[in-house]
Amino acid sequence: MTDKSWLEISLLVDGELAEAVADVLARFAPSGVVTESTAIAFPNDESEGVAVGPISVRAYLEMNDQIEETRQKLEEALFYLGMIQPLPAPIYKQIADQNWMEAWKQHYKPIPIGKRLMIVPVWMESPEPSRIPIRIDPGMAFGTGTHPTTQLCLELIENFMEERRKRKEDPSFFFPLSCIDVGCGSGILSIAALKLGAQSALGVDIDIESVRNSRENADVNAVGQEFVIGQGSVTEVLAGQFVFKSAPLVVANILAPVIIRLFDAGLAQLVDAGGTLILSGILVEQAPSVIVAGQAHGLVLTAQKQMGDWVALSMNPVEP
Repeated sequence: MTDKSWLEISLLVDGELAEAVADVLARFAPSGVVTESTAIAFPNDESEGVAVGPISVRAYLEMNDQIEETRQKLEEALFYLGMIQPLPAPIYKQIADQNWMEAWKQHYKPIPIGKRLMIVPVWMESPEPSRIPIRIDPGMAFGTGTHPTTQLCLELIENFMEERRKRKEDPSFFFPLSCIDVGCGSGILSIAALKLGAQSALGVDIDIESVRNSRENADVNAVGQEFVIGQGSVTEVLAGQFVFKSAPLVVANILAPVIIRLFDAGLAQLVDAGGTLILSGILVEQAPSVIVAGQAHGLVLTAQKQMGDWVALSMNPVEP
């Protein structure tokens, strides 16, 4: 029997296109998609490096009798995406079977986030035991910790939890703390919140596959019943279909147009008085419209972080 071989497809794109390209490649590559930043920036001498610059997106196809047909369909899908915004031509490289898994894995490294977190691929050990490890299977195209939107969200969650920790002795302050994750994807944000000190989390997503992925990642991270995961969105949470209807911390790493629609569905109502709503998946030029939508629903901007083309926001209910 001859050894199998694999066809690597890679494209180098701007950050705003990386997710769309990854989604296209994932349709044809069941083994997963790799996204990797090509540059690291250091905002100041004391900062951890953050991923910026063009994103390399890679996928692997098995070389078989259908490879040319699969390749043609993939190029068609990229062509239609390119009609919306120009794309570079994909680069192809054949890889022997005995090397392909390592070729796939070598693009993933532990990613330090903020002061306390470390995103760690499931097959690796954390290089910094002092940091809190969040173990994620990077085989999924979204929510693996490599994208700026996820990293920005994690930093704001860490900042929120640190601020709450400082005020824990205040008897009027809310503890134990719960979290609602709208559009939970891989569950990475809820898992991080729990490991940073939240006592419970509710993750909801309209995609049942995301619900399954969240539970798998929770199991890998030894997170159990404190993380409730279900299919749904803002409407279902407000209707009382889950363990709680509101929380001191609410996160939504989706896309700006979806966030704005969710405001009309009652997103701001999920945030307890004195709590915080963390929003990500927002391009720089979209941030003003998201802020205006939040203000129209009784929120005020309290923090804004940017990485490359992407922005994350913290918004709090206006105090009476």
